[in-house]
Amino acid sequence: MAYKLLLSIIAGLAPVGPVANGSVQDDVDQDVAGVPVALSQTVQTNVPAGYELVWSDEFDQPGLPNPAKWKYDTFRNEQGWFNNEKQYYSANREQNARIAGGHLVIEAHEEELAAAEYADWGEQEYTSARLITQGLGDWTYGFFEIRAKLPCGVGTWPAIWMLPSDPDIEWPHGGEIDIMEHVGFEPGVIHHSIHTTAFNFSRGTQQTAEHELPDACDAMHKYQLLWTADFMLFGVDDQPKFLFRKESSRRSRWPFDQPQHLLLNIAVGGSWVGQRGIDADAFPVRMEVDYVRVYQPIAAAGATAGPAKTTEAGDEQ
Repeated sequence: MAYKLLLSIIAGLAPVGPVANGSVQDDVDQDVAGVPVALSQTVQTNVPAGYELVWSDEFDQPGLPNPAKWKYDTFRNEQGWFNNEKQYYSANREQNARIAGGHLVIEAHEEELAAAEYADWGEQEYTSARLITQGLGDWTYGFFEIRAKLPCGVGTWPAIWMLPSDPDIEWPHGGEIDIMEHVGFEPGVIHHSIHTTAFNFSRGTQQTAEHELPDACDAMHKYQLLWTADFMLFGVDDQPKFLFRKESSRRSRWPFDQPQHLLLNIAVGGSWVGQRGIDADAFPVRMEVDYVRVYQPIAAAGATAGPAKTTEAGDEQ
């Protein structure tokens, strides 16, 4: 029964865009026994069998985000953020990140800051927040579930994603895992992606999927990732949406065996999201997060992962 259920779930996946490591039909035709059985069970149980909660934030204490669980990423404020984005990420500023009503609220505003008060202000016209768990919550493998309501508005770019925890690893060598991205000029379209040295947007080879979630900006939804040593399975509300398999041990194609941390943010504009401009009248916009929960297999929970490996020269094939 579980095998038939697994086949039906994988057959229902609908990745869009380049998926070089196998089409959906390929996955059905192959021997899939032992692949994402765990997430197939989440249709009924919400959490893979044999997994236990190892980290969470329920956002039940009003005020600033819990400093024992979240840090603010601000290092590119003065020189400007990647991808030609237009936001300044603040720290310890409730206007941009706060706990209210049992939710984490990340809120972006159209505003200019006082240079005397914000020494790292790069003259951006928008403020926002980028929260990270680096050094406070770092994991290799697991089941990640974030329940959130997204902002809409042309020029907005909310994201729930992961990056390597080793600060010496340069992008994209350590891999990037985009659990959820939403582009303001396509309201209700959810993107799931991975980026590596071989597979990334700068080369046009990123592995990605997109699908419609019409009420993404009006209702809470569960954005999920099941990350194992052999595959990643992305889901929304217990429904699998994108499967990425490990089909090579080359680090350019699968660097996902080292610790990563979570990021929650709203970016503004940029090379992709700003293609149709920024609707200043849409601001302020907010992403509300009900909870963040991380589960790992019971035997692995509490295990300490080793340092990330560096990419070997010539490994970009």
